[in-house]
Amino acid sequence: MTKRIVVDPITRIEGHLRIEVIVDENNVIVDAFSSSTLFRGLETIIKNRDPRDAGFIAQRICGVCTYSHYKAGITAVENALGITPPLNALLVRSLMNIALFLHDHVVHFYTLHGLDWCDITSALKADPAKAAKIAFKYTDYPIVAGEDELKAVQKRVSDFVKQGALGPFNNGYWGHKTYRLSPEQNLIVLSHYLKLLEIQREAAKMTAIFGAKQPHPQSLTVGGVTSVMDILDPTRLAEWQFKFEKVKDFVDRAYYPDLVMAGIAFKDEQSVIKGCGLRNFIAYEEILLSKDKNLLSTGVVLNGDISKLHSINEDLIKEEVTHSWYQYENTKEIQLQPYDGQTNPDYTGFKDGKSIGPEGKPIDTKLLDISGKYSWIKSPRYDQMPMEVGPLASVVVGLAAKNPYITEVATKFLKDTGLPLDALFSTLGRTAARCIEAKVIVDNGLQTLNSLIENLKSDKQTCAPYIIDKDKEYKGRYIGQVPRGMLSHWVRIKNGVVENYQAVVPSTWNAGPRDAKGQKGPYEMSLIGTQVADITQPLEIIRTIHSFDPCIACSVHMMDIKGNTISEYSVDPAFARI
Repeated sequence: MTKRIVVDPITRIEGHLRIEVIVDENNVIVDAFSSSTLFRGLETIIKNRDPRDAGFIAQRICGVCTYSHYKAGITAVENALGITPPLNALLVRSLMNIALFLHDHVVHFYTLHGLDWCDITSALKADPAKAAKIAFKYTDYPIVAGEDELKAVQKRVSDFVKQGALGPFNNGYWGHKTYRLSPEQNLIVLSHYLKLLEIQREAAKMTAIFGAKQPHPQSLTVGGVTSVMDILDPTRLAEWQFKFEKVKDFVDRAYYPDLVMAGIAFKDEQSVIKGCGLRNFIAYEEILLSKDKNLLSTGVVLNGDISKLHSINEDLIKEEVTHSWYQYENTKEIQLQPYDGQTNPDYTGFKDGKSIGPEGKPIDTKLLDISGKYSWIKSPRYDQMPMEVGPLASVVVGLAAKNPYITEVATKFLKDTGLPLDALFSTLGRTAARCIEAKVIVDNGLQTLNSLIENLKSDKQTCAPYIIDKDKEYKGRYIGQVPRGMLSHWVRIKNGVVENYQAVVPSTWNAGPRDAKGQKGPYEMSLIGTQVADITQPLEIIRTIHSFDPCIACSVHMMDIKGNTISEYSVDPAFARI
């Protein structure tokens, strides 16, 4: 007999995500459904605006991925108008991008995803002296892992417990059967979790040096950048490098060693060595190191076969809404290429049913209409196939492209953990790929700064001239890699204003519902076949979904410019999980 489990809301993500799964009599997931419950509408707000405003409005899609959408909106308009920004501007944008990637990846593992791997209550039982010695197994120079420092961390968290709560660590599945780290290993991760609070500030300041502020930087403009005084000031360049070195130190001495430790500890845990039912990947080049040289690679890998790298045909990127709360008007096409994309709401609601409650017994529940429309996220497809995007796609495509930077770090990680290549195609591999990407960036990111310094010796240009002819029609796009995967913005310009605008974001690729052919998206495919040890504590579901680093605010969002109340929600704490 099958049972329905509803996890809503999924927390420690950006946005509103609901996951429903059907489990068999052995608690193995036999079907899964990914849904978001707020309307996506920012694309319509950009219409009929001056195209130079597109990037500023698009960055409001999300409070986390602000720079990603800002850069995408500016670059899409530049592509449409045929503008090539000066090299200095491109390199500065890359420095800001490096800062964003590093901030996003370290925050994801510790603040958002770390508690899926680290049992906080177990850390309170650890022997700090023993833990301090264990830290040296994974790096020659561990950070904040001395016996005295670990004792202080234990006391800090114990004080929360004495107050009758675990503070920010409340409401977890502590003691769950699928945790694998020892008490001492948990204490090391916990110490790094707290150290990150300091490090993430440094990463955010790196963006602000050339962006004026973070989030929502303000220094990009169509044609180039406006932070001229900062670019020409040697002390500002040195400040960026100083902060980069601090973040690099944390990645080298905490983040990477912790992932190696987790890789070894979890390599026999079935729920984390699967989680990649879909093995189609797409990624795009990013992180400019010098003129015409990018750190990350472009391409498509099908069925996990890294012996073949396929080039990307942009015309084959399309979206459909068969199971999404939208409708396409005045067309017989099921899938639309983003230049012709539409965002027309068609909400059909939920159905009455029963799911397993927090006590393990069936309760009356509003359930997704899985035979009809059930999500505000569209279903992107490449050549009519679902694709996974993200750091795992970036690493897999990099390996297929024989990218020397990615190959070196990925090979080292597999050697350090004793994991086979196939282990990358898993929840564990997806989490490790994010760290691999961060390590690749800290190992090579200073090339971008050095290229900028060298170019400034003979070239001070930061913005290209251009005109917008109101009698001409333009279309252009940005396609690139951002922390959560391949992002694209598509714009049509007519009569000097934006005629149509579409954003196909990473979490749309990954979190979208099934299509007209019944093909499931990456979230849904990743869960099928997973056994849930305790259906009242579905940590396996949370851990797998968190490995994608969902940003649902990017793929669905609502805005009312008149300030009206759109909707109100009451969340039962019994169902809310950290």
